[in-house]
This record gives sequence, C-alpha cells and structure tokens, in this order.
Amino acid sequence: MQFPSSTPISLAPSFASVQSSPRPHTPQPVSSNINDRLPLSVGFNQDHGCFSCGTQSGFRIYNSDPFTETIRRDFDGAGIAIVEMLFRSSIFSLVGGGRTPRYSPNKVMIWDDHQGRCIGELSFRSQVRAVKLRRDRIVVVLEDKIYVYNLADLKLLHQIETFSNIKGICALSPASASCVLACPGQRKGEIRIELYSVKKTRFLQGHDSSLACMALCLNGALLATASTKGTLIRIFSTADGVKLQELRRGADRAAIYSISFSPSTQWLVLSSDKGTVHVFGLKPLLEEARADVAGMSTSPTGTGTALPSAGSSGTSLISAGANAGSSLSFMRGVLPKYFSSEWSFAQFHVPEETKAIVAFGPQKNTVIIVCANGSYYRCSYDPVHGGEMVQQEYERFMKHDGDDELVTG
Repeated sequence: MQFPSSTPISLAPSFASVQSSPRPHTPQPVSSNINDRLPLSVGFNQDHGCFSCGTQSGFRIYNSDPFTETIRRDFDGAGIAIVEMLFRSSIFSLVGGGRTPRYSPNKVMIWDDHQGRCIGELSFRSQVRAVKLRRDRIVVVLEDKIYVYNLADLKLLHQIETFSNIKGICALSPASASCVLACPGQRKGEIRIELYSVKKTRFLQGHDSSLACMALCLNGALLATASTKGTLIRIFSTADGVKLQELRRGADRAAIYSISFSPSTQWLVLSSDKGTVHVFGLKPLLEEARADVAGMSTSPTGTGTALPSAGSSGTSLISAGANAGSSLSFMRGVLPKYFSSEWSFAQFHVPEETKAIVAFGPQKNTVIIVCANGSYYRCSYDPVHGGEMVQQEYERFMKHDGDDELVTG
C-alpha cells in the first residue's frame, strides 16, 4: 500500500482573526468572460461565520453576517479550486484548479496568510476532491480513499477506503472535545462513522441509492444524510447508529447540494437543484442523542462553553414549530409512507437556477445562502408558523473593482 508523501510542518503562529491580514491585494485585469469571474467553489468555515471562495485567480474570504469581504488573494491568474478555512485563523488548505491551476489538483497546500506563503503540502496520486479541517486534524478526500492526518506535523493517522466518491462527500465535527468523521462506506448507500474520541467505527445502511450529501452537527452527535434520489433526509445518532427522524424534501428526484444543522440542533436547512431552500424542525427526542457521544458538550472553539439544548434559546419550540404533514397522515400505516412524511417547516425560493450552500446565521432564525453564481442571501423565518421565508439582504460578492453588472438575476 503506497502512502501519499507529505512534508512535516509546524503550525506555530497563533490563530489570529482573518480580518487582521495586513497585505492588500493587487488588482488584476478583468476578464471579458463572465464565467472566468465566477467562483470555482464556495464553502463555509466550521462555525459558518465565514465563507470562502476559490477563483480563477486566487481566493477570497467573506464574513457571513454582517456580509463583508475580509481577504482577497490574487495569484496572477492562477486558480484555486478548493479553499478550506480553519475557523477564523490565518491557516487555510488550498487545492489548485481552474483554467490555470496555481498548484497541482493532486496536492493540498497549507497556506499561512500571515506569512503569505505555503508552509507544508500533501501530495497524492489522484485528484483531491475535498479537504476538511479542525484544530487537530486535516482530512483529505480522494475518489475512493480518505486520509486523516495530524495537523501539527502532517503525520498520517488513518486511511479509509470508500465507495466511489467523486463529489468528495465527507463530514468532520469541529468540536474540540470530540472527533467524529462520517463518510461513504464501501457499498452503495452505506455510511461509515469514525468515533475517534472513543475509538469506535460504525457502519450504517443509510440509503438504497448512493450518498449525495451529509452533515454533522457541531459536536458530532447527529448526522444528516441524503441520497442521489434526494427525496428523503435521514437523521442518525452517531453514538449508536439509530435513525431518529426522516424528513421529506419532496416527491420528485433532486440533487441535494448542502445540509446544515443549527448550532442548537433545533433546526436543519438544506438546498437542492430545485431552487428551494428548506428548513425543518428537529424532534425534541433528539435531545437524548445529543448527549450520547462521550465528551461532546463543548463548543467547537474549545472554550468549554456548553452547546445550547433544544428550546434553550427561547426562539423556537418544536411543539410550536412542527414540520408540515399530509392531511391524510392520520391513516399512517394504511396509506403509503409518503402520506405520513414530515415536510419542511419554512422555505425560500432562490430566483436564480444555481447551486447553493446554506447555513444558519448568527442572528436568531436566519439562514445564509451562498450561490455558485456569486449571489448572497440572508433570509429570516417565523419560528412558530414557518411558511415562506423573508429576504433580508442580497449581495453580489463576486464583483471586481468597478464591475457593477457581474452577476445578473
């Protein structure tokens, strides 16, 4: 078995705020092709407070709410396909891509923005599909393998063989007191859960179809998954593998782009290729599962602050904000399962037909939507009555200096 090569590094610099980066960007010529000025990728950081954007000429970092650009790094027309942030620190993982890649798509580069240079790299025999970071780990996803390294020195800790995983599906919990990784198993629809804190591995048959998307809550106690069919979202306890809830996005097939839990795990939000963002309420019975995984009660920043429990914010009680159901749900067990499904509690329709990632905002009952065409939305939902969400803010974040009409719609 060949291991990927690596160059040990030491992450000695302190984790300073992203906004403190001192170096201004150098304006580059504006391309005449609008597609060249749209993101190669977009992704949230671990607590969804920021999102990153890989471009044909570098990368950018934005604050989620209030919306503002905090970093722009231009590499003389050389592209970055993947940008993974480490919370709000100066450390990023970069993978080259686009028309003229800055780095090989087979390499993960560790970038220190304070020093303005790469301080380490990991090389592989095939294209890197995704990268996940937490303060003590870096996880690299290839098409059929996943490698787990110690972040401080890039020592290989674990390697996992998976089912074909071109989309780079993988989830890593950011909480410092626990380490949970979820990824595809080696069979279609199978889920593999690594409970590193308690040294256990669990396999679940999550779906009949191949996995399309998954997400862990902040402390790793809950896992949400969707298949390529895209009609159902299933919530599992990672501690024992029990399915706790099943949510229905719709009746027809859809590609699920993004799933995210609220910090309190009261709510779940998802986006799909149907152009609709759905918010679901999670059952109070999930409260027991939240505490099942040992050591999973601290915040992702490692400060020891307990994560809020369901209803603790006072903004939404699931008994008041229940998911919609069919009027024929009283005939559960007689009619097909479709009629007893839990439908979304609140919805928002993105005007453009574009891929989007979603997360809950820092303001109560808000959702942040970041689109692949360079559009940003902040929406709010009624925690009691649900229904159509209200658009609070809209921005076009992929504009060059002096470019007022970059993104249409």
